[in-house]
Amino acid sequence: MMISDFIKKEDCRSCRFCCVFRRKSLWEVPKHQKYIKDKYPTGFDGVPVRYKEFDTPSGSWIITDLSDKYTTDDPEEEAPCPFLDPDRGCALPDEDKPFECKAWPLRYMRMEDNSLKVTLTPTCPAPGLKDTAALKKKSSQSWEKAFEEYAAQNPYIINEYREGYIIL
Repeated sequence: MMISDFIKKEDCRSCRFCCVFRRKSLWEVPKHQKYIKDKYPTGFDGVPVRYKEFDTPSGSWIITDLSDKYTTDDPEEEAPCPFLDPDRGCALPDEDKPFECKAWPLRYMRMEDNSLKVTLTPTCPAPGLKDTAALKKKSSQSWEKAFEEYAAQNPYIINEYREGYIIL
């Protein structure tokens, strides 16, 4: 997936918006394969990582449990991913990075008619994402296939469509 055709790596490195989660957006916390729990019991800073496990008809997976990172009930309060090193960015090697992180700001969503579409999150601040026509063209050429193939083995990456996401 070549989102780097649209977003400069230095923009991502300086922003890191996608690695910090508002309490109201916890559904966006990336899903990991279960082996991550044993391989990474601590975050980049050595602090133990809490995980939540899910066994569903669409697959087994885990997420990092950020619930103890919030200090208020404010839905806008933010908590960083435990693998976000403020100096280097993501501390996970590429082979262990969740697919959803690699694909950000794209998501695979189930539409009301049950079809699956690649979508663009409306909250990513990267300036290169303004040309949605070019993004749609790229989606029809490659992103759809990448999401389709990954979701066939890992259907838990499919989210229900949320209003505001741009269908590519």
